[in-house]
Amino acid sequence: MKPTRIMAAALLIVGGGWTLNVAEAQQPGIHRTDILNDDLGTPGREVVQVRVDIEPGAASIKHSHPGEEVAYVLEGSLEYQLEGKAPVTLHAGEALFIPDGVAHVAKNVGSSKASELATYIVNKGKPLVVPLR
Repeated sequence: MKPTRIMAAALLIVGGGWTLNVAEAQQPGIHRTDILNDDLGTPGREVVQVRVDIEPGAASIKHSHPGEEVAYVLEGSLEYQLEGKAPVTLHAGEALFIPDGVAHVAKNVGSSKASELATYIVNKGKPLVVPLR
């Protein structure tokens, strides 16, 4: 009986993470392409790189990450609103550091597609994106 409960709990955990990824992929006007996911030399930490393409006027949900993010704008203009700070607009070739756990939103404020290379240094085994209200 105990193995059945353990298996059910594992399925709920895996299913919950998969549902979050599906929700992210279906967010209107935003497309994520996974590039890299690898362990770091520090136990329990990993690096994840993702290309994020955002259509004009589209914005991410308010969210945070279980670690640091470096957002590098590849093309277009993106406005970043980090909790407790004034909004900042970055253009192609500019980067922004987002500290561990800081809530933020990214929005395409240009008239064409914008793209960023998001590099996350995060705690392994935790959801990459933590939606907030």
